[in-house]
Amino acid sequence: MGAGLVVAEMVASNANLRETALSAHRFQPDPRDAIPVVQLLGADPAEMATAARYAQTCGAAIVDLNFGCPARVVCGKACGSAIMQDEALAERILKEVVRAVDIPVTMKMRTGWDDEHKNAVTIARIAQDAGVQALTVHGRTRAQRFNGTAEYDTIADVVKEVAIPVVANGDIDSPEKARAVIERTGAAGVMIGRAAYGNPWLLSQCAALLTEGRLSEPIDAREVGRVMLWHLREHFDYWGATCDAVRSFRKHARWYLNRIEGAQELAARVVRMQEPERVSAELTEFFEQV
Repeated sequence: MGAGLVVAEMVASNANLRETALSAHRFQPDPRDAIPVVQLLGADPAEMATAARYAQTCGAAIVDLNFGCPARVVCGKACGSAIMQDEALAERILKEVVRAVDIPVTMKMRTGWDDEHKNAVTIARIAQDAGVQALTVHGRTRAQRFNGTAEYDTIADVVKEVAIPVVANGDIDSPEKARAVIERTGAAGVMIGRAAYGNPWLLSQCAALLTEGRLSEPIDAREVGRVMLWHLREHFDYWGATCDAVRSFRKHARWYLNRIEGAQELAARVVRMQEPERVSAELTEFFEQV
């Protein structure tokens, strides 16, 4: 859908969890992915290094380190953005992971733990010195989680202080916003997360404006249906056509259908469905009538 690079969902570095169904899925790249990226979560340098080597043997072309997740369950284990509170630990993790693999290591972080402890510039310098080859910075502290608005001045400061590429992240929800953030920060690119829920076209729209100076045509309901049904088939191909797969797709269905006038009643029904065949049939019938 137009992304230049896609990072997989974070996977725990703990070897004891490696054989669980979720971890096994997350370590195995899609063979169709030209540049598969495995993102690791953890707080033990040796464990993270071992997990990075394992990711490389599984086919990862890049290992990305998560120093940005704000979730309470993650930070409670001193992982994710909690690592930014311990710069010495961050340095040990980064150095050991870089030494452990023959592929590029990248990292995502926040601006800091809270407004009084914004140390993204310091962590960025440490990362560059350790051999990390690119950084993504979300323009919020951990304390903000996803509340309030992202700020981009700290990202601009990081860009000025390091020579490696820096990617800006946070509240980028339109091509115009992507361009404005690039201009304000000097970042090498933008990363989009929540704004792509039900709107994967945003990726190619941003790319078109940033690389060609062109605004794309609006998306109509027929195109929403085409992509949504394709997404549903891909989802079932990956997870199997099971009730669990239906439950994990329902949020996507709601996001897509919220884009379409008159589809709210169908969205309300879909989020209560359990049977794969029924979901496919009702969505197909609806879009055939669009």
